[in-house]
Amino acid sequence: MVSSIVQPNLSSSIAPTRRTGAFALMDSLKRHGVEHIFGYPGGAILPIYDELYRSEARGDVQHFLVRHEQGAAHAADGYARATGKVGVCFGTSGPGATNLVTGIATAHLDSIPMVVITGQVPRPAIGTDAFQETDIFGITLPIVKNSYVVRNAEDMARIVAEAFHIASTGRPGPVLIDIPKDVGLEEFDYIPVEPGVVNLPGYRPTVKGNPRQINAALHLLRQAEQPLLYVGGGAIAAGAYAEVQRLAEYFQIPVTTTLMGLGIFDENHPLSVGMLGMHGTAYANFAVSECDLLVAVGARFDDRVTGRLDKFASKAKVIHIDIDPAEVGKNRAPEVPIVGDVRCVLQQLLQRLQESGLKPVEGQTRPWLNKINRWRNDYPLVVPHYPDTLSPQEVIVELGKQAPKAYYTTDVGQHQMWAAQFINYGPRRWISSAGLGTMGYGLPAAMGAKVALPEEEVICISGDASFQMNLQELGTLSQYGINVKTVIINNGWLGMVRQWQQAFHGERYSASETNKGMPDFIKLAEAYGIKGMVVSDRAELQAAIATMLAHNGPVLLDARVNRDENCYPMVAPGKSNAEMVGLPKPSPVEQATSVIRCDSCGAKNSMTNKFCPECGAELSHPSTSGAF
Repeated sequence: MVSSIVQPNLSSSIAPTRRTGAFALMDSLKRHGVEHIFGYPGGAILPIYDELYRSEARGDVQHFLVRHEQGAAHAADGYARATGKVGVCFGTSGPGATNLVTGIATAHLDSIPMVVITGQVPRPAIGTDAFQETDIFGITLPIVKNSYVVRNAEDMARIVAEAFHIASTGRPGPVLIDIPKDVGLEEFDYIPVEPGVVNLPGYRPTVKGNPRQINAALHLLRQAEQPLLYVGGGAIAAGAYAEVQRLAEYFQIPVTTTLMGLGIFDENHPLSVGMLGMHGTAYANFAVSECDLLVAVGARFDDRVTGRLDKFASKAKVIHIDIDPAEVGKNRAPEVPIVGDVRCVLQQLLQRLQESGLKPVEGQTRPWLNKINRWRNDYPLVVPHYPDTLSPQEVIVELGKQAPKAYYTTDVGQHQMWAAQFINYGPRRWISSAGLGTMGYGLPAAMGAKVALPEEEVICISGDASFQMNLQELGTLSQYGINVKTVIINNGWLGMVRQWQQAFHGERYSASETNKGMPDFIKLAEAYGIKGMVVSDRAELQAAIATMLAHNGPVLLDARVNRDENCYPMVAPGKSNAEMVGLPKPSPVEQATSVIRCDSCGAKNSMTNKFCPECGAELSHPSTSGAF
């Protein structure tokens, strides 16, 4: 938590003018470049909405009335992820504020810059259990980067400037500003505070890496024969796309990404091994299990990435680059920790390479890349084709073909993992709740991305269960003509829940089937004045997606897919990344522990045997493609 002790008001040279706290807020938001706000009014925040009315009339800002405050938070989050700017949302006191909490937690865990503004009961009523009073400051303390209660209107401009600075610098995150109703109405001599004019002695994020650690990292990079770049969302936040590619190509290092890191590196690049982790590619998970150097760039060693932590990259030395010192060494102690802005640190590292003339050993990683390519060929991601039903993967692959440059949002579950596996995303074009795994995120996040980038194609990939969490935001799309295309991967289940119940709970499908009570999605869309479509036949899939994309307005496409499809590969809980299930052939680990029959006498033998103990014949082992 950043210190929020009141400091002297650092302002521009503009002479003071008598204004209200609400005016100071709206003027400060304008000065910080805010053009769009997502929110829902209510009693305690009405003075701010009254001033918002004037701001909209002047053309300073556009407000989008969501149908639920959670939608406002997710829309601001999607806006921020798509642009890198700070997203802004409004909510009133009490239930309005608490309805924002899930969206705040989503942004917090994924390090998304947001400023959340809530109304509060008047100052004299705080602590009296007044109508619609909640301590939103206290409720959100664990899930914000910083928070404020504005006790005096004259502090408003300073607080807004601090909030935007804190939200967008260092490790980004959400900041809450709680404004009592009477503060919004209070008049005072207003002096604006310009962006960046802040005084926060306790907040000085480290930007540059330690030169000694940079040299130590270069030493390990030059020695490594089986290195791997493991890149997370911190590299996206830092905009380190070019630097990651330059480093990878210079040392010929394969690159794997986390779910949050998708888009940092072109997955069609020969050095890409795709996403790693629970539903990552087999070759990424094999690579991390066999590498001798792991370079973690803006990643936090999340449990969905590491699997069994003591087996994660167990043969590797670790370089960990992150702007948040609390993350470095939190789950895995690195040999070389480097605290700093990811892009800046990589630029330092590349500059040091140039200055030193240090060259990688020619062909040093070629055997390693050849081994990875064998895994890539032996264990590809599979798109099933069934005679009578569509597979979910087919729908997602076709989407990727027809809209390769779109911005994609998702909800959470199997469809999210398939979307991560089968579409190659550009920078910032993958928008998904990773850390919190928030169902209901996809539609409002797509709404925010489309508002931010009206000329870009924005597609939400959802599930039939996730979509129903925030389906009311179809009303927002309809009211404002927000041209978002939504594709529901409809299998009639809580798909990932069903998969886990099948795998780990004896096929006891408790409360996971959604067919009963499911709405007719076409009629639902049409009720909101939105085009609804359905597809269940492979022969119609290509045309259906083309029609959806060509339509000038929001569309809801219900893609009815195979009900029992599971998402593979999968690292089961408590297993190492090398111990995946659902591979197209036995993994190297499985091959090394299974049995084979002797060609001469037919006796069963362990795969570890070279000769049959029964007859002495040499055993014919299947290729393990670089087994461990």
